Amino acid sequence: MLHVRNQRAQSSAPRGNAADPPLAVTDGPARVKPRDPYFDNAKYLAIVLVALGHCWTPLRDDSRTAAALYLFVYAFHMPAFILIAGYFSRTFTARPDQLKRLVSGVAVPYLIFEVAYVLFMRWASDSETPPLEPFSLLDPYYVTWFLAALFVWRLTSPLWRIVRWPVPVSLAIAAVGAVSPQIGADLNLQRVLQFLPFFVIGLHLRREHFTWLCRPVVRAVSVPVFLAALACAYWAVPRMNHAWFYRSDAAQELAAPWWTGILMSLALFGCGLLLTACFLAWVPRRQLWMTALGAGTIYGYLLHGFIAKASRWWGWYDAEWVTTPAGEVAVTLMAAVLITALCTAPVRKVFRIVIEPTMDWAFKPDRPRPSPSAPPRPRAEAHAG
Repeated sequence: MLHVRNQRAQSSAPRGNAADPPLAVTDGPARVKPRDPYFDNAKYLAIVLVALGHCWTPLRDDSRTAAALYLFVYAFHMPAFILIAGYFSRTFTARPDQLKRLVSGVAVPYLIFEVAYVLFMRWASDSETPPLEPFSLLDPYYVTWFLAALFVWRLTSPLWRIVRWPVPVSLAIAAVGAVSPQIGADLNLQRVLQFLPFFVIGLHLRREHFTWLCRPVVRAVSVPVFLAALACAYWAVPRMNHAWFYRSDAAQELAAPWWTGILMSLALFGCGLLLTACFLAWVPRRQLWMTALGAGTIYGYLLHGFIAKASRWWGWYDAEWVTTPAGEVAVTLMAAVLITALCTAPVRKVFRIVIEPTMDWAFKPDRPRPSPSAPPRPRAEAHAG
């Protein structure tokens, strides 16, 4: 659920120049304009799907339709986010300025919201856990897993640009993760590994690939693909363990043979990539009302989780009207409105201090780089005493 700020190179810089301006690691107003409205629109639509998936979670037991929509959305909403995050990580080379933004825009918000979510859970839920009991910052809670994963993926992005076969290698790593229960829960490494291929693919995409997806023929083909995926999701509701879509467990932990993990890893990757392409084909390319909201998707992503969790703990879904068809539609609309509101400028202004903190005080100032065209300084001559 998350976008990185697109800072393009100056037109005079050669293509592929290592001195090109880096990509920032958080949302928010871009320092270099213009932004590409296509990606802001894609981020907004993807974060709406995230919120809808979370609002449908408690409805799955009472409605097969809600469960089918849930599986359909979970098949591609995070792959789409991760692929876009990879695309905007193409120029990351671990320069000092890039590492600063990685820390201030990903690592620090992860630490803040990891603590905030755990404290909120202990205050709002009926858990008997003592409030002062230590908790692990290495065990991401709820939506914070994406920040931990993005931190790892971003650090490894230079490696994926020099690997000879990056996508097959990342697929092999994902498959190994799907059959390795001993990996454990630290930093939610199962998800880091199993979602890795989407990030790697994003690293190797160019803008023209997205332009190609928006052709009328691709949009036309995507409609029957979406309908077929919905039909498959409806069929799979009573027949499939929904936990496969989370990528947070190995096959053995889902009571399945180990080899099933390899097959499911490849199948879910193919399904997620196909539906992501269909989704991106329908993203508007022009400036719309939603475009400005795309710059604040990280705010909506991190903040909506508090409301999603509170709705379970405080019994909001216990009302009888919620499980009626009209109630399910109303809950869906409320989730879309809520996530939209959380992406607006006023919310971003209030929460910027914890989501996009200014941390210049924590780093040494950048040393000015000498101009490459400047003539070398003459050596000072030694004078005899």
